Amino acid sequence: MKSVTVIGSGIIGLSSAITLQEKGFQVRIISKEKINKTLSSKVGAVWFPYSIEPKEKTDHWAGVSYEFYQNEAGSSPGISMIPFLNAYKDLKEEEWVQHLPLGTVREASDSELPQGMKKGLIADVPLAEPPLYLPFLFEMFLNAGGIFELRNVENLAEMAALDTWVVNCTGLGAKILCQDEELHPMRGQILRAEKLAIPSFADPTKKGALSYIINRSGDSVIGGTDYEDDWNESIDPKDTDLILSRLKAFGIKTEPEILEIIVGLRPKRSSVRFEFDPDYPNIFHNYGHGGAGFTVAWGCALELADILSKKGTN
Repeated sequence: MKSVTVIGSGIIGLSSAITLQEKGFQVRIISKEKINKTLSSKVGAVWFPYSIEPKEKTDHWAGVSYEFYQNEAGSSPGISMIPFLNAYKDLKEEEWVQHLPLGTVREASDSELPQGMKKGLIADVPLAEPPLYLPFLFEMFLNAGGIFELRNVENLAEMAALDTWVVNCTGLGAKILCQDEELHPMRGQILRAEKLAIPSFADPTKKGALSYIINRSGDSVIGGTDYEDDWNESIDPKDTDLILSRLKAFGIKTEPEILEIIVGLRPKRSSVRFEFDPDYPNIFHNYGHGGAGFTVAWGCALELADILSKKGTN
């Protein structure tokens, strides 16, 4: 049987591993952390192609992932379709709309816009709840004969020696592994709160002032921050105050009951690295998905599985 090792156990690693299994590969995942400690376990994970490039490629991956999640909604734990309002400045910049089914997206009426928001689009989009969805995927991987090893990989030479094919899904960890100067953190701080009686929405129109509410089955995620080149993984009380003040600026007077404050570092890059390594041709890189890991994961994974499957038959 063809074999492949995936490095990383976040949503990019898990989706890559499962699609490779479905192509007939024997798959092993090596990760320096358990799934509940990955960045993927911390995020709000609503479908939206935020802060990811290149648009023509990532919007396609997002569209493929949209259809995948749509088919899984209601049957896979943690996957549902929710109405989501997204603020925008110029409709011509919202290319992701073109990759969704006709009639999926509509212009928000004035009465649907939060205070201070000028324009917005509303669509039913997939929501993934990581505490439910990631364990489900991990169990699926193991039940299909997958092997999991908890350890660190130090460099590309060590990675290349692991298997016939190796897929690098290490996210921000690839900065050191690959000496990737383009890869850098985009710090996010979010609040997990008691569920709010407010429609889910996001306003990404102001750089450095990302604001959103994502209502999940048992709580709400309130965000957030998008500070580039910020390596601080500690909770900043000033950011908590800032997030809450932005919430009030939208005319939301309900004081949320905060359950948890979470910080994570998104892997931002000028473009997603989705290619074979020039020096180690058995390594395929799949990292740098910015703030859209869940949004594009299955689109990337399905294309990756096709690439490696064709390589395996040549």
